[in-house]
Amino acid sequence: MNANLRPLDDRIVVKPLEAEQMTAGGIVLPDTAKEKPQRGTVVATGPGKLLENGTRGAMAVAVGDEVIYGKYAGSDIEVAGEEYKILREGDVLAKILK
Repeated sequence: MNANLRPLDDRIVVKPLEAEQMTAGGIVLPDTAKEKPQRGTVVATGPGKLLENGTRGAMAVAVGDEVIYGKYAGSDIEVAGEEYKILREGDVLAKILK
């Protein structure tokens, strides 16, 4: 990641995967028909949610994890010409195991 972003609390920064350029049947999709990607790679994590007892909860995702998140979850940002998404850890639906 080129920029120095440090998410707060239970937030994560995700680099979305590129949208599909072609359908499984070989039809090339124009930009207007491409679906927003719902998968990405975690590039930064916050320290964890601050709990009532003053400690931080452990994050379930780590830098380098590939995750699936909700279609309209988080905030889209652009840093140094790169697209990123800032999500709460709770917006992550699943972690892809390799």
